[in-house]
Amino acid sequence: MPLNISPDLPAIEILKKENIFVMDALRASTQDIRPLKLALVNLMPLKITTETDFVRLLSNSPLQVEIDFIKIKDHQSKNTPEEHLITFYKNFEDIRNLNYDGLIVTGAPVESLDFESVTYWNELKEIFDWAAVHVTSSIYICWAAQAALNHFYGIPKYHLEKKKFGVFKHRVLDSGVSLLRGFDDEFYVPHSRHTEIRKQDIKKHPELQLLVESAEAGVHLVMARGGREFFTTGHAEYAPDTLHNEYVRDLRKGLLIETPKNYYIDDEPAKGISIRWRAHAHLLFKNWLNYYVYQATPFDATEIPNLAYLTH
Repeated sequence: MPLNISPDLPAIEILKKENIFVMDALRASTQDIRPLKLALVNLMPLKITTETDFVRLLSNSPLQVEIDFIKIKDHQSKNTPEEHLITFYKNFEDIRNLNYDGLIVTGAPVESLDFESVTYWNELKEIFDWAAVHVTSSIYICWAAQAALNHFYGIPKYHLEKKKFGVFKHRVLDSGVSLLRGFDDEFYVPHSRHTEIRKQDIKKHPELQLLVESAEAGVHLVMARGGREFFTTGHAEYAPDTLHNEYVRDLRKGLLIETPKNYYIDDEPAKGISIRWRAHAHLLFKNWLNYYVYQATPFDATEIPNLAYLTH
């Protein structure tokens, strides 16, 4: 996908080395088409890594996309240079009056806290409510999925006895949904979390449709409002070495951490990583962009709020 983003974004050079096609803003400006406008609310500590993960998945299709990176205003990032945030990020107040074709909200390492104890909870709730009106389709990932489901539908989260850590087999429950078009009946997705949402709570809400689940990892993918909202508990966007880096980090900290399941060849770290999720990760985001963003959004972005009245 031609991505209309700053040529100075570190992700561009990283992905060019991976043979991923990325069009910078200068070249994109020569194409006389209306690009899709996406916002990425990045709650992860390693923001450059997360940017790269999502740009990788939003690349290599005929559509042109512009991405605005959004940060939480009053949250101080300890792992990303302030200069990077000033150069490439906006605050929510900068986009509050704008409309977007698509929105992605990442996970965040705040699972041990109650939602109300998260320092930016009030701002995040504002973003959720804004997105319900001003965005054609949104994807909420991992903790953000739990947070949005709690905010919109009162779905609780539950603490796990041990971290759900590894690459787990999932089963498609409704192959007729366009988001899952082309998916195998079973596929793999990475997970890295200490909490979960449960199927019985989802089933209490007829407006929520459970699309994918896992015997080991539980609820994975939920749809609401006909595709205006998706909630995914896994990390399809993870790069091959992300779980490895988390594993090594926790070992160095002396934490009790199990080897990530189904991740290393023969479950032995010394043998290297077995990548099982890459094809389905690309298919997931391409289907989302095609069927729920590109084909659903009006040409005139000012008409996007009118969609909200059709899905309530």
